[in-house]
Amino acid sequence: MTFKIATWNVNSLRVRLPHVLAWIGDVQPDVLALQEIKVPDAEFPFDAFVDAGYTAVFAGQRTYNGVAILSRKKPTEVINDFPNFHDPQRRILAITLGQLRILNLYVPNGENVLSEKYQYKLAWLNELNRFLQSESKSYSQLIVLGDFNIAPQEIDVHDPKRWEGQVLFSQKERDAFHKILEVGFEDCYRKYSPSAQKFTWWDYRLNAYKRNLGLRIDHILANKPLSSLCKKCYIDEAPRAWERPSDHAPVIAEFNL
Repeated sequence: MTFKIATWNVNSLRVRLPHVLAWIGDVQPDVLALQEIKVPDAEFPFDAFVDAGYTAVFAGQRTYNGVAILSRKKPTEVINDFPNFHDPQRRILAITLGQLRILNLYVPNGENVLSEKYQYKLAWLNELNRFLQSESKSYSQLIVLGDFNIAPQEIDVHDPKRWEGQVLFSQKERDAFHKILEVGFEDCYRKYSPSAQKFTWWDYRLNAYKRNLGLRIDHILANKPLSSLCKKCYIDEAPRAWERPSDHAPVIAEFNL
């Protein structure tokens, strides 16, 4: 049976709800992880997703951050914080579906490499690494997806020389990403597109989307047992061209589960 899972930073669910509903109606994912929903829990449009055939878990926040997971089946073992790491920002959400553990991430942006926000990002990524090592011992099938705010390789950046040393592409961030892979994960998109220069995010400024000035910063990572069951992974650029779009495009992976 094919299991389809996707990630999408919607940059305000309040604004992009019609987009999300239209997209899930067309693509029919089994699971959709959302980031930057920017709505508090009390205002989450739960009923709209129930009507579309999904249940939802969420950790919202007004104006900034916030994550949610839409699922065809009711999840269990829901958590929205790293253990022993106090963080008021709503950036993680983990669920279990049968044997599958899913972790949805909205990794901090970091602002710039000289800022305190960059140090917060590095500390957050270090905590993520510890958490994934622990989760890997508990679950045989583990998938980590979301907006990582990291372009791992030069091929993931439209102009690597321009971006070298900048936030989203600094060496420390890229090293942190590769340390996640070393825990035992594989980049599903790169598994099937090792040399494709495709992006998932384009700045709203400078006409970046039409000029294809993008970065690949949204990822789906699967642990080795699950990666062996992945049959395709791709980026759907179409919603980025819609009216009032998110600045991110969805990423989808399909597994034989």
